[in-house]
Amino acid sequence: MRMSTVKELAELHGIVLPAQFQHGTVMTLDDNAARGWFRFQRLYDAARACVRTEADMRRVLREAALDDAAEGSAWLEIQIDPSSYAPHVGGLQPALEIVLDEASSVSSQHEIQVGVVVAASRMRHPMEARTLARLAARYAGTEAGQVVGFGLSNDERRGHTPDFAPAFNIARQAGLTIVPHGGELRGPESVTEILDHLRPHRIGHGVRSVEDPAIVAMVRDRGITLEVCPGSNVGLGVYPGWEHVPVADLLRVGVKIALGADDPLLFGTRLVDQYEMMGRNHRLTPSELALLARHSVEGSSAPPSHVQNMTDRIAQWEHQHAHFRSMQLAGE
Repeated sequence: MRMSTVKELAELHGIVLPAQFQHGTVMTLDDNAARGWFRFQRLYDAARACVRTEADMRRVLREAALDDAAEGSAWLEIQIDPSSYAPHVGGLQPALEIVLDEASSVSSQHEIQVGVVVAASRMRHPMEARTLARLAARYAGTEAGQVVGFGLSNDERRGHTPDFAPAFNIARQAGLTIVPHGGELRGPESVTEILDHLRPHRIGHGVRSVEDPAIVAMVRDRGITLEVCPGSNVGLGVYPGWEHVPVADLLRVGVKIALGADDPLLFGTRLVDQYEMMGRNHRLTPSELALLARHSVEGSSAPPSHVQNMTDRIAQWEHQHAHFRSMQLAGE
């Protein structure tokens, strides 16, 4: 959510927000990932509690899409756990249908296209994950306004990854992109569990696979895209600063990386910020930044025609900036 939106919804519903929401950036650097996650979850829950009605849900999705579009994004895969909103709108199915309907509406009215990822929570019983997987499968598709993926979110130190395999089998059989979270709060062993039991197309975070070269090789050789969110990694205390997030290390050994902002409301950085900070702190060239963008597009669930269109635009950007860079070097 936008900061202004969470404040307006809190006032509308008579909710008292934690004091941090009165400041610019809610999350601040913490050198302890456990404390960082606890603070994040408390603030995340406070913000989510402000979304109480169908109108609230539609507003949050629409604004998220428009804010991404304003930064140049052409395809957004937005993740939702319908169980969070089901009590307010009459159940899991109505909650998901509201999101899908608004995603379709936004996609028909604006340049950005919106697909939906349904995510189960590690904090809940794996049987609930199966229920969500069956619901996601019912609305599966590859176009905007449809369910394009199935994920597993929340504290990766909770739950037992193999127990969620049946839910992911349901989603896979429906043709959904498999996108569980892991490899951020826990080390490379978390990535191994996901690879072995959930068989992902992408991994949310996965950045700590860098700690084990054998796992890095597995991720690379299987063509799995890592959704790396540097602002989140720093905000949660996983890494002490942007320069320590191993994007360049992973990229240069052939791992596919899609940069993401994770949660702009709480971490105070949006998608373009991730590219700018990685470029600055790791001295990435225009070609390397373009490669990150291509990985994002190619690892997405977007229809082939949309992938081609976005890839063409990235190539144009790369050509323009490479030419500009060559002129700078010639001047030096």
